[in-house]
Amino acid sequence: MEENITQEQIQNSINAAFDSVNLINQMLTSEKTDENKNTVKRNFEHLEIMLSKDWFLTNLTEQQKTDIDSSIEDGKLFIL
Repeated sequence: MEENITQEQIQNSINAAFDSVNLINQMLTSEKTDENKNTVKRNFEHLEIMLSKDWFLTNLTEQQKTDIDSSIEDGKLFIL
């Protein structure tokens, strides 16, 4: 299936990933409730899954990759 992904689908996936990045970044300033930690965890796990897909990773700019990596790291620290 991956070989049939269109540029539009790739861009939609990148946009969705950045919805997760933005949500994680917003949550970093919130109270560390179990609900907030679960939200952050779900979102950084989503990002990790997306980064494991070659078609996704190869279509990211270096800055986008850096931003996603930072968001994952910050999210992991938040849930500790």
